[in-house]
Amino acid sequence: MNLLFSIDDRFYQQLLTVLYSIYLNSSANDIDVYVIVTKDFTHSAELSAGCQKLGMHYHQVEIPESAFKNAPVTDRYPTTIYYRLLAHLYLPKQLHRILYLDADLLCINDLRPLYEIDLQNYMYASAIHTNLTNATDVINKIRLQNFDADGYYNSGVLLMNLDEIRRRVDPNAIFDYIRDHILLLPDQDVLNALYGRYILSVPDELYNFDARNLRVYETITLGKCTLDWVIKNTVILHYCGRQKPWLATTNHGRFTSLYKNYFQMTSRLMQD
Repeated sequence: MNLLFSIDDRFYQQLLTVLYSIYLNSSANDIDVYVIVTKDFTHSAELSAGCQKLGMHYHQVEIPESAFKNAPVTDRYPTTIYYRLLAHLYLPKQLHRILYLDADLLCINDLRPLYEIDLQNYMYASAIHTNLTNATDVINKIRLQNFDADGYYNSGVLLMNLDEIRRRVDPNAIFDYIRDHILLLPDQDVLNALYGRYILSVPDELYNFDARNLRVYETITLGKCTLDWVIKNTVILHYCGRQKPWLATTNHGRFTSLYKNYFQMTSRLMQD
């Protein structure tokens, strides 16, 4: 199993927490962890040691200074927005599939069924976050002019078909799109606008559960997605939004305590 992350120095402990949750709850035995960083990243030793303790293989992918020299870069659109969109340019050519994960999530059940999904000729597999109405999806389709897409995909969990991505993705098309449009969530908007029709939808209640919205899921599933159901069935809990559980001094949601427990267990593991 190949996993991909993109972090800076602020998130290395969170990344280790993600990896520990995968170690505890997934059946994959051979895991390669690729982490996109810049040259000033200072926590490579900690990540390498953590992966070694978990029986995983750590690979640092350093973005060269010359990368994206032709790309539009501003305070609003820093170079980091390109990392997951153009990761295939810097990953080993022998990789055919990789799962990108944000560092603000937990894996609480087996990740292998997601990783082994048949992508066919799709470039990606991703989830559309569920809403009580489809108004947000309609607005995003109008805004991005991608009416063929099933909806607005969240890029925090993104299974990548690297062969198709290498064949279809043109960096200049991405740069041109960013120059010509005002974007709300730059990398996610680009993903949806240019490649939304090539994304295979996976259920968010399983593979990208928005930890803020338990009551929403419970309502739209007519009571199926209870807390017990999520703990038993959901694979990825995604702590979306500004209220991150590792910063919380009070319980801002049903899953804050769960995250804090994993974070503490990871810290103890790294200290041993």
